[in-house]
Amino acid sequence: MDPIRNPYAPGAGQRPPELAGRDREVDQFEVTLERVAAGRPERSMVLSGLRGVGKTVLLNALRSQAVNRAWGTGKIEARPDQSIRIPVAQAIHAAVREVAHRHRDPDRVDEVAGVIKSFALRAAAPDRKGMRWTPPVEVVAAKGRADSGDLELDLTELFTDVADLARDLSVGIALFVDEMQDITTAELGALCGAAHEISQQGAPLLIVGAGLPHLPTALAASKSYAERLFRYVSVDRLPREMADRAWQVPAAGEGAAFEQEALDLLYELTDGYPYFVQAYGKVTWDAAVASPIRAADVREAAPEAGAELAVGFFGARFDRATPAERDYMTAMADLASADEPVATAEIASRLGRKPQSLSPARDGLIKKGLVYAAERGSVAFTVPHFGRFLR
Repeated sequence: MDPIRNPYAPGAGQRPPELAGRDREVDQFEVTLERVAAGRPERSMVLSGLRGVGKTVLLNALRSQAVNRAWGTGKIEARPDQSIRIPVAQAIHAAVREVAHRHRDPDRVDEVAGVIKSFALRAAAPDRKGMRWTPPVEVVAAKGRADSGDLELDLTELFTDVADLARDLSVGIALFVDEMQDITTAELGALCGAAHEISQQGAPLLIVGAGLPHLPTALAASKSYAERLFRYVSVDRLPREMADRAWQVPAAGEGAAFEQEALDLLYELTDGYPYFVQAYGKVTWDAAVASPIRAADVREAAPEAGAELAVGFFGARFDRATPAERDYMTAMADLASADEPVATAEIASRLGRKPQSLSPARDGLIKKGLVYAAERGSVAFTVPHFGRFLR
């Protein structure tokens, strides 16, 4: 098979040629956009799931929908060592620029840009240090608007003003937040508080977040009403029918097909995890001599796919861990069947340690996004099949 025509795309956040299994979410978001633009009440959205299930891909697809509806959009990727004030200001500025050229009142646009500037300038000095982006320089910072230093109040005022600008054009503003679990509890609470206020105002502004499985729990811990504030979508592996579609539709576009036995083996190897679906699809295409692609082609390609995942998907994450953290994960892998949560007491017993002595290793792994607290007293891997890799 011609490798140049290989249709599969195993990349971080890279949209596959066929976005299989996400039709429901896409359709629902289309309705949400229409309702919000029409002034009808609707909740913002949160996507959660393991790494490699396509959260970022879906987040980007939803953003494309908003762009196609002429909404203003901006996106940030949260980081545990960074306040969200500057990234949010940058994203909101980008969203305003997308709609500003259609507005008939340049002074009105400048007023909103001044609010964005005042919001950004309230950032702490360490957050501004080394910042590549600068607030709108051609306008004067607004005084007494989004500059109090209280993040929740400032976000509320910022969101209100930019939403009003979008309302003038019968559209809305959408802020997309990736790795949302990395926002501190205090700032997550401020974001929820602002979202709550603008939803009560009926302002045309949506927040769409994506993060690891414990994100809903983190949101609930930041604000008690967060469970009612968002519509939560669990992004999981693809069912068999959708995985087959993810392989077959791109191949058909290139005039190729799969034998049923090949599809059976591919699903057995990938468990339907979207990143693995693309990774195995790509190497299998390159290994195949002709169409239809056979199970023998899958078997020939599988070691290469496994090796690539071991280095790029699993290995890179394992290398970030300290020796103590690696011991912790190895014990998890020995105890877990598949990707199920493991009791922290069992991990301590396995390592011959007291549970409290392992807290630094557990907390370090959580901060690095390698494990998450599935429920009280247990942890689970954020990466599918990580236990198999470690074993």
